[in-house]
Amino acid sequence: MYNTEKQKLYFDYSKKYLDNQATALDIDELRDILRYHEWRYSIKNDPVIADYEYDSLYKQLEALEASHPELITPDSPTQRISSDLSEDFPAIAHLVPMLSLDNSYNAEDLRKFDEQVRKLAELPPEYPIEYCLEPKFDGGSVAIVYENDIFSRAATRGNGTLGEDITLNVKTLPSIPLRVPFSDVGIHIAELRGEAVIRKDKFDELNQEREAEGLQVFANPRNSAAGGLRMKKPTDTRDREIEIFLYQLGYATDRLGTDMLATINTHNQQIQLLSDLGFKLEDPKELVCADIEEVSRKVKEWENKREAYPYEIDGMVVKVNSRDIQEKCGYTQHHPKWAIAYKFKAKQATTILLNVEYQVGKIGSITPVAKVEPTHLAGVTVSSISLHNEDFITSKDLRIGDKIIIERAGDVIPYVVKSLPDLRDGSEVPIKFPRICPFSESEEVELIKGEGEAAWRCTNCICGRQDLQKIIFHVSKDAMDIDGFGKSYVERFFELGWIKDISDVYNLDFDEISKLEGFGARSAENLQASIEKAKSNPLARLLHSLSIHHLGKKASKLIAREIKNIFDLIDWKTEDFLEIKDIGPVVAQNVQDFFSVERNVALLKRLEERGVNVQQTESDKLKEIATDAPFIGKTILFTGSLQQMTRNQAKEMAESLGAKNISAVSRNLDILVVGENAGSKLKKAQDLGTVQIMSESEFLALAD
Repeated sequence: MYNTEKQKLYFDYSKKYLDNQATALDIDELRDILRYHEWRYSIKNDPVIADYEYDSLYKQLEALEASHPELITPDSPTQRISSDLSEDFPAIAHLVPMLSLDNSYNAEDLRKFDEQVRKLAELPPEYPIEYCLEPKFDGGSVAIVYENDIFSRAATRGNGTLGEDITLNVKTLPSIPLRVPFSDVGIHIAELRGEAVIRKDKFDELNQEREAEGLQVFANPRNSAAGGLRMKKPTDTRDREIEIFLYQLGYATDRLGTDMLATINTHNQQIQLLSDLGFKLEDPKELVCADIEEVSRKVKEWENKREAYPYEIDGMVVKVNSRDIQEKCGYTQHHPKWAIAYKFKAKQATTILLNVEYQVGKIGSITPVAKVEPTHLAGVTVSSISLHNEDFITSKDLRIGDKIIIERAGDVIPYVVKSLPDLRDGSEVPIKFPRICPFSESEEVELIKGEGEAAWRCTNCICGRQDLQKIIFHVSKDAMDIDGFGKSYVERFFELGWIKDISDVYNLDFDEISKLEGFGARSAENLQASIEKAKSNPLARLLHSLSIHHLGKKASKLIAREIKNIFDLIDWKTEDFLEIKDIGPVVAQNVQDFFSVERNVALLKRLEERGVNVQQTESDKLKEIATDAPFIGKTILFTGSLQQMTRNQAKEMAESLGAKNISAVSRNLDILVVGENAGSKLKKAQDLGTVQIMSESEFLALAD
């Protein structure tokens, strides 16, 4: 249907109209572009632009047709619902059409929607209009029919009038009961609307299994759920662990054919009925809003907790609650006028991979960074994205010049979802990962990759970049915790030649610093005080601050408990390290290697000369834990925002009382301490049912 050349052409045209408004002369081209993207999304389950970008193109077409009604054609995407019909399954008719939804992206759109509802229903501004608010699940839409209380058939949305028959597949899903007592409420035939989804954690497990079997991983839960509905073998649909959330009773008649929906006064009552009958949906009591202003507040609350929600949602659906007002508002061919989808900020967008640059970390790890065509995404402009390592580039089949889909994971970290090889024209260039340091002209500075490691590392840095990263880490909160000594200061002093290694941090000229633009005497004094304070840090902090590969906080503490002076480690052998519980051979070898290098020992001696503590302190010494300590032998995890202590303070307190801190919720977790705005970890712990959940105050009461 669409060859490679045509697909590339439509992608390029899409970018053109996203950057420049289409005119009436472009209307046929714009329709063709939208038809192509409907095919990629609905038939192939492999979209090449983000939902937000599709909506932008669609709205351009709507606006053009509104301005030039003489140009509207019967086959325009605005004149029908997008189709997901294919030839793989027989088509069956819906009892009533399944329409799409109009979209909004901000509070102003919602107010305009409210004004439109009032105008259509002829209601004054002061009339209270209730709305129902529901999560807009990002999955595959289905219509399910029951006759005489028995599950009869199921279909995809299709073109809104006809859908694909997926009865046998849906029948395997536990979230859809095979018998429902509709007759108890007088309903003989019912057609329900729902969304097929896969829970995020189940999706992750599914991809892990596919990766282990050498199969291609799924791009997102939506593709996996929508594709899972169309599996040739129904048992394969069941194995996807698809769930169906119901969101509407679209058709209901009694044995005489009387419309039973007319007896239900509100949408919320309809949802409550489905809940009472045993279907899977959001709690109906939580969904009613008194007015559009409450809707505006609540959609923002939902957007903030979007990442913690166990299913993928890309917005909220807003519906007039009163069925009487719904009837007065009516429908277009495309959507009901009494409902609208509030879309969250776009998590995904398409862009072009322009180049790959490289960064050096504190232990010499070489990290590739994608430079992409600047793209607006979730409120920011993204131009650089970490590609992690060579394996990541290979697994994504990335090439310079590729069209790629990116997203902001958790609306924070940009991430490359996939390349779009269908859109290549042959000019793309494979990415060749360097085997010598990309910042050194010397062929002798070769990169190495340790056994079982993903990163290539430079172990003989002569360009200075690794030294800079070591200094940045040394002064950071996780290491020596020098308050006010941020990354920008380190970079500035490094460029001025004032700091060449971590020992220079303790030999700065504060009179000169006070003369720098943006400083002054007070700033210099504050920085000097912070550095002086850091000199007295425990030995464990100093060990951790040295950027020794694999030597983390915990291992640094364990080693600091066993030595009187940091220079004791010069004479330590492998067996000395391995006598310490939880210290393994890799850490032992790396620490030995560090202390066997003369310049590293010289660096430590300079630190000592400049007043940095190199002796074991009282806080380094092993504290005996009482056998009746409140958390003895327990594993513990902290989540959410703690109000009475920092996360690190909480961990140290728990450890001093016998607990072992772990990083994830699993069956190995005994206690979860929950702060404010706790997210998915709390939900997962509740689902497990074996984890003791306590508040910060309860934890402190036990610790007292």
